[in-house]
Amino acid sequence: MNDLRELTRQFPNPGRLDAIFLRPKRDMAALRVDSVIAEVDRGLLGDRSAERAAARPGGGKRQVTLIQAEHLPLIGAWSAQTPLDPATLRRNLVVSGINLLALRSPFADQPLRVCIGPEVVLVMTGPCDPCSKMEAALGPGGYNVMRGHGGLTARVVHGGRLQVGDAVRVALDTPA
Repeated sequence: MNDLRELTRQFPNPGRLDAIFLRPKRDMAALRVDSVIAEVDRGLLGDRSAERAAARPGGGKRQVTLIQAEHLPLIGAWSAQTPLDPATLRRNLVVSGINLLALRSPFADQPLRVCIGPEVVLVMTGPCDPCSKMEAALGPGGYNVMRGHGGLTARVVHGGRLQVGDAVRVALDTPA
């Protein structure tokens, strides 16, 4: 029988990177791009979070934000915004086909290394809780619509190019 540590590393299929968004400046609309460079301890080049991360030792825990594509129809329905443009939610990466929440290890001593495409490796650092901007973006109650569906934050541990369509999988080798 498999132990829980082993079970948390097993996924039936890889996921897919469906969309990439950059937030160049505070309060500026998120921009959809087809590809971007992820830099270790910074995040996505061209995103305002990368500039802030550069000023922090180790870059901080919120270098990249991810959201589950399968949650978008729920968020849209609950906020009466169908179809919902994912740019509204201001997350960097929209991922489908793999349980995003399961990519965060329940074991502090065994973080899951999440590979996106052939180069980039992320480690999930925590929930991406909604902020008050969701009230303005989604209307009254928008903050509560996003609770539990805001996605995850991550840090970049191996950089490279991300492209829409890249596979999202857990690295099964020993963490570096």
